[in-house]
Amino acid sequence: MLFSLFSIFIAILWIVIGTSKAKLHPFLVLFSAAFLLAFLLSIPPTESLTLIKNGFGNIVQNIGLLILFGTIIGVALEESNGTLAIAQGILKHLDRLPLPYAISCIGYLVSIPVFCDAAFVILSHLNKTLSKKTKTPLIGLTVALSTGLFAPHVLVPPTPGPLAAASNLQLENILLLICLGGIIAFILIIVGGAYGNYLVKKNKYTFEEEQGQSEREINTFTPNFTSAILPILVPIILMGLGALIKILPSDFAIKEFLSLITQPTFALGIGMLFAFSLTTNNSKNFINKSIKKGVIQASPILIITGMGGSLGSIIQTIPLQDFAKDISSFEALGILIPFGIAALLKTAQGSSTVAIITTSSIVFPLLPLLNLDSELGKVWVIMSLGVGSMTVSHANDSYFWIVSQMSGMDVKTAYRTHTMGTLLQGFVGFFVVFAGYSLWRLFLSL
Repeated sequence: MLFSLFSIFIAILWIVIGTSKAKLHPFLVLFSAAFLLAFLLSIPPTESLTLIKNGFGNIVQNIGLLILFGTIIGVALEESNGTLAIAQGILKHLDRLPLPYAISCIGYLVSIPVFCDAAFVILSHLNKTLSKKTKTPLIGLTVALSTGLFAPHVLVPPTPGPLAAASNLQLENILLLICLGGIIAFILIIVGGAYGNYLVKKNKYTFEEEQGQSEREINTFTPNFTSAILPILVPIILMGLGALIKILPSDFAIKEFLSLITQPTFALGIGMLFAFSLTTNNSKNFINKSIKKGVIQASPILIITGMGGSLGSIIQTIPLQDFAKDISSFEALGILIPFGIAALLKTAQGSSTVAIITTSSIVFPLLPLLNLDSELGKVWVIMSLGVGSMTVSHANDSYFWIVSQMSGMDVKTAYRTHTMGTLLQGFVGFFVVFAGYSLWRLFLSL
């Protein structure tokens, strides 16, 4: 097992060197890293290729249309000056907050009903517009948004991870989980906002004019805030309603239709239609241009994200769960156990949701032994493994590549900012959870 973990370290080291020092394209580096790791793990070449293809295909299948539709929405908003209208509205209503904190708050609200991957795709173009309008370094706003979206994603239902953990731990009081998760997530988005604000002050504002920028400047029409926000707001509302559809009776007349339109891909498709309605004239050319530019922008993101999935599929051949179970034998570690296991799994295989689901399954038999089998005890366990599943987002995480590619970061910068931000949130999150857990134990002992 130690050699397997060392092999993962070698692969990650090559990713860092290959992208930052050798300046190779991330696609080539990730592809070679996947084969390198498979070689070190003694996986036959034919099987390695199958795993790489399956990992690539699964990622593209799961989030490919999300990225494509979200990118087209962003382009349509840019071409119609919709992002300018939204930026003006946000600055008007949140003008008392430093911009990174405002961005983190937006991420907090959006990510509760929406997957952080899809939400970042939706909001990344808005982030760029705010950066240009306020002359604020984009790097700080990017980290404020990525961390603002990440905390609720791992802590607050109805996102799948916390819900699955609640099911695995047989938690009945979901409202208690939502309330405590919402409080801790809010603390962590403030941490992310503060780190984003630090990066804003540390870096200088730079702006490279995009191709076609001069054409957009000719368009003097700006839609109103309500029309401009609908392509973003409608998908968010629909995806949020998706959690409520499940409680409807199975024989409800339009339940199947509601289930369809609240699927993230379909919801973003509807948002894309709203984005197409923002033009005032020559709508056919506007739609065709938005789709063409959206496809061009989405292609490298899909390729790199898919290769991240390929690397993850190789890593998943390592029996990390068995190693994690050995850690769980240290009963005296208490609330540190779920954090440590989730952090190990997250860092090694990339998916926060997988880390949450796997860790909750591992620690469930330990709950009576650790005196955590009460409803609130289970919630503390979910909080602990939730913040562990944030620690850390790096090259084997699809979210890492979405954040870096959508914001135009190179890999070295993404490690220095986004990865560092998730590490900071994870450790601060654990101390917050540990403090709350300790106070709860103290109260029980009185």
